Amino acid sequence: MPDTSTVAPAARKPLREGRRQAGPPGEPRRVAYLYVAPALIVFALFMAAPLVYAVWLSFFEWDGLSASTWVGLGNYVDVLTDSELRAPFLHAGVLVVFFSFIPVALGMLIAGLMTRARLRGLGFFRTVLFLPQVVALTVVAVAWRKIYEPDGSLNDALRAIGLDSFARGWLGDENFALASIGVVGIWVGTGLCTVLFLAGLSKVPRELYESARLDGAGFFREFRAVSMPAVRGEMAVALTLTLVAALRTFDLVYVMTSGGPGYASTVPAYEVYDRAMQKGEVGTGVTIALVLMVLILLATMLINRLSETAGDA
Repeated sequence: MPDTSTVAPAARKPLREGRRQAGPPGEPRRVAYLYVAPALIVFALFMAAPLVYAVWLSFFEWDGLSASTWVGLGNYVDVLTDSELRAPFLHAGVLVVFFSFIPVALGMLIAGLMTRARLRGLGFFRTVLFLPQVVALTVVAVAWRKIYEPDGSLNDALRAIGLDSFARGWLGDENFALASIGVVGIWVGTGLCTVLFLAGLSKVPRELYESARLDGAGFFREFRAVSMPAVRGEMAVALTLTLVAALRTFDLVYVMTSGGPGYASTVPAYEVYDRAMQKGEVGTGVTIALVLMVLILLATMLINRLSETAGDA
């Protein structure tokens, strides 16, 4: 029996001389559609169909029980022109600073310091920093609500160091309620960003840092010239994750302030729940949800675009 494995490629002949092969070898292309059909059906049933139905509902004024009334684009006009409906989106913009920009900056700084200092027990510090990510946000909200109470540990600490005038009911003060929720976002998001950046920096050859130091580069120059270009991809991921988390925040607001005091800490996700479930304004709630979805989509596309542009530069 001849050994076909030793036959040279040039000596091999096509099965049918003079006949062009129509496509790649294997099963017909139509079979591929059968493989992806289950996923497409699930996507159509649980993603596309509800989205289309939500768009349809946004054209109506409906309390969820009685007959609906066609209002066309009226709900969208209300979201864009009514200051009470625009306020949650402005609050979400404030939370983006706390949930996304500050954690990314802090995470980058901490990762750079930990990489430069070569800390012993890096795995322990990484676990401690990432710990807030594995705790349910409802539990986090309850814990921080206790901390912010008038007789909570934060005010006790301020009184202990003689800063009694700063002690207050943080979540009951309309000037501090939103920022107090934002501080929780910093605590939750910084660990995630730090771990992402540490993973990116671990791929940088040590020789690059040593060469930079031989050239007299200090921490900030080394950080800008070596560390930041190396974690461009991780930075895009961190910005995307934290920004989406900021825009769709619901748990923290619901548990800590319920949008109060007044409307000082309402955010789009909470406004959707409040309008659709509590006030019987289903059309308005669905419209806010759709506008929020478009904003998240545009923000994600912008971050990816900026990341690709920076990578090509």
